[in-house]
Amino acid sequence: MEDMHDMGGHHDHPPEEPPHNMMVIGEKTVFLSHLPMFMTPHNFQVILEATFSSGGKDVTPIYTKDRQTHAQEKMYTLEPQDRFKLPTLFTPRPPERATFKGTIFRGHLERGGVVIGGLEDIDVNVKRVVYAQKLDSSLMKLDKLEYLLVGKGKELFLAHVISKAPDFDQLLSVRIANAPSDADLNTGVRVTFQDRQNTASQRIKEKEKVTGQGHVTGAHQFLELQIQADVERYFEEGELGKRGGTMSPTPEEIKSGFGE
Repeated sequence: MEDMHDMGGHHDHPPEEPPHNMMVIGEKTVFLSHLPMFMTPHNFQVILEATFSSGGKDVTPIYTKDRQTHAQEKMYTLEPQDRFKLPTLFTPRPPERATFKGTIFRGHLERGGVVIGGLEDIDVNVKRVVYAQKLDSSLMKLDKLEYLLVGKGKELFLAHVISKAPDFDQLLSVRIANAPSDADLNTGVRVTFQDRQNTASQRIKEKEKVTGQGHVTGAHQFLELQIQADVERYFEEGELGKRGGTMSPTPEEIKSGFGE
């Protein structure tokens, strides 16, 4: 972009990139999910596998222990200390950026979350890009409810696939007896629920038992997955209702307990 000039001949610098806050899920393996909106520069759904370090030492166990000792806390969040353009985490191949500074909060950092001791201004190391999609007008609105299956081993999560406004963001821990292999999860697995419309009110809820149609990227067959939903780790509808969204809680958010 060309520099703009003011009347005195000085350069106007572009505004600093805002922080791209992320939800943190997983214990044995850590995954980060960017908190998106339908407005630049936050219009990306991005899920990353990551580790945490400080001074060259792995501090991921500090996060794991905190999560285990606060089992009732649904949300953990990450606030990047660096200011960077989000696509640098997943483009080109290999990505331009594989690490950044960040601080981990117990709870939602914008809603009274607490900084975890030992996890301030640490190095966040991106091990793998699980999913990255720009949310723009070229996307087709999904008709049926669709999720990404994220995780490793028995620690699995459903992340709702965001397409076109109005839509919603959701992270849900699940158990699947006949789960795809780690190799398939690394390749990419989508789960579609053919009997549900893609609306927040019809999303998978806590403790539900459901059957989904799984598809491994590049494979020619579908998997019938028997899914036991566990804890809804995150749900946001208002900020994805339209361009710019709204900070006011929706009735569905209030009903789910995420409207505070």
